Amino acid sequence: MIDQETRTAKAVKFLFLGLWLVITVFPLYWIVVTSFKKPGAIFSYPLTYWPEVFSIENYLGLFSKAQFGTYVVNSLIVATIAAVVATFISMLSAYVLARFEFRSKGAILLAFLATQMIPSFIALGPLYLLMTQLKLVDNRFGLILIYIAVCIPFCTVMLRGFFENIPDALEEAAMIDGCSRFGALFRVLVPVLKPGIVAAFIFNFVNCWNELFLSVTLINSDANKTIPTALNGFITSYNIDWGSMSAAAVLTIIPTMVLFAFASRYIVQGLTAGAVKG
Repeated sequence: MIDQETRTAKAVKFLFLGLWLVITVFPLYWIVVTSFKKPGAIFSYPLTYWPEVFSIENYLGLFSKAQFGTYVVNSLIVATIAAVVATFISMLSAYVLARFEFRSKGAILLAFLATQMIPSFIALGPLYLLMTQLKLVDNRFGLILIYIAVCIPFCTVMLRGFFENIPDALEEAAMIDGCSRFGALFRVLVPVLKPGIVAAFIFNFVNCWNELFLSVTLINSDANKTIPTALNGFITSYNIDWGSMSAAAVLTIIPTMVLFAFASRYIVQGLTAGAVKG
């Protein structure tokens, strides 16, 4: 009787998991299929769930009609630089918050957490005025600065948790052997913290890669537009270019998939595995 109930429970669980998988994967499947349909076949009736004729017309149109290559390069530059700088600054600030005690520590952590509760579009007006005064509107460098400032609070709180899980004995032993505090940080703690740093970098990169509101507000010219801004341009008052948008979405997903595939082995590593000898 118990075995029968266990089998029934497993069957129900797998049924719901399979249904959830279909619901999750189907939109991505539909985007890919739509990107390979001819423009006239996208709105054909009845709906076809598989292209009758595979066409790369939508992909060719991205590079012939629009400067999609420029948008990809801009997104890579902005997202990579912002993610690297934000991760580095967050690592240093997280180390200070994890290892030192000072009067305003609680207020800083509270402020970092409070920033995550405020929708980013609320600050668009003040940010635009500030960047106008600094003459950084329609400038990739200005967008990078904003992304760095946006990524630091959450990333700092996240890395602080990783630092607190690392025994103090590691850096104390390094400092006894002659390392400075910075030497102990970069020679001992950073290698142990590699999975956390990689996770923080991926979080920052994906956020910067997919961000729309700030890029649409601060970037105007085609030469400086990022991919989300370009995707938004396919939506007009009278029409939506579903074919080009689907093709662009597929190409946009590829870098993040490659990044996750490359970094997955670092993310699953234990933070202190093998760091302390028995």
